[in-house]
Amino acid sequence: MMRERRKCMIVSLVGITLMSLCILAKGENTLQPPVKLIWHYYKLNTTCPDAEEYIKHQVKLFWQEDKSITAKFLRLLSADCLSKNGCDGSILLDGPNSEKNAPQNKGLKGFKEIDKIKSVLEDRCPGVVSCADILNLATRDAAHLAGAPSYPVYTGRRDGFTSSIDAVDLPSPSISLQQGLQYFESKGLDVLDMATLLAGHSMGETHCRYIKDRLYNFNGTKKADPSMNKSLLKDLRNKCPKNSKKDPTVNLTPKPENDYQFTGLYYSRILSKKAVLGIDQQLIFSDETKEIIQEFAPKSGFEDFRRSFALSMSRMGNIKVLTGKDGEIRRDCRRRN
Repeated sequence: MMRERRKCMIVSLVGITLMSLCILAKGENTLQPPVKLIWHYYKLNTTCPDAEEYIKHQVKLFWQEDKSITAKFLRLLSADCLSKNGCDGSILLDGPNSEKNAPQNKGLKGFKEIDKIKSVLEDRCPGVVSCADILNLATRDAAHLAGAPSYPVYTGRRDGFTSSIDAVDLPSPSISLQQGLQYFESKGLDVLDMATLLAGHSMGETHCRYIKDRLYNFNGTKKADPSMNKSLLKDLRNKCPKNSKKDPTVNLTPKPENDYQFTGLYYSRILSKKAVLGIDQQLIFSDETKEIIQEFAPKSGFEDFRRSFALSMSRMGNIKVLTGKDGEIRRDCRRRN
């Protein structure tokens, strides 16, 4: 299955439509219903032909000042697209009951940077570029600066009207592999998408509260997760004391200078049982996901990973998009017009 799908991906980087047809012909993976997004939509169909260049320029300025912008945007886009509303920019809306206030989204960052990009675009071509498209394009550009492929982002999304805590169904990072797969399948994504998109955990930080169960009470045993590397366990227990009232953060990768680089380190750490988050380590415990990990982990598999990342990010960016007369083009990403 994986080799056949990868053949499709090599062709697909020229255009997402070719890739989708190839996968459908194999009949081995389900895709979301077709959407009316267009490659270079703003250049071909609007009064803002340089929209993508404006976004790319602003993202480069942010990245030069703060490399963590890549991790921030990846998490922000995932929070938007994997909510019940899909990729409609609803994560950006303010309000006491908005998605950004859900417990799962605590600590989300990048909002101010999206606001800045939006203000630049509103100054140059007001009322044209959606916040949902800005978030997708900015994430692609930030990921590329960190070493990911500059994959094509189809555009033409419109912004949603509503944002609610109830729309956030992101599960705990301590869920089982089967629960994780069921969650991704509920979003129209498959096992390869899950194993690829979780590699966003190769950069950035996590709060201790998300891993304390692995450190002290795995599956209610009052013991540590037996699958965790012993030296990693000792290090994380020092950083996340059992009875501490504080909730500090820990790096998802071992060295700070590696936090914001797009590499295959995520997969090699899983093979070494050094994944920080439980759902990541779970990927080694099924034949199908283990095969993916073993393919992506070595240096020889890095290009396969890059291609898979391009495909899966595009698939995630297509979830429940609004186009045509649905939604609106917000003039301020934080509130409805």
